[in-house]
Amino acid sequence: MRDIILFQCTECKNRNYSSMKNKKNTTDKINIKKYCNHCRKHTPHKETKA
Repeated sequence: MRDIILFQCTECKNRNYSSMKNKKNTTDKINIKKYCNHCRKHTPHKETKA
């Protein structure tokens, strides 16, 4: 079962990106370093529920 997840910036708390994840294969939360338009730099983004 694939669920929609959102990625939230750890610095400004904006939800910038969305993706899909298979909950059976990856049970832990995803942390990715992505570009934040609000901060204007690359920051760590953590997974939040849609």
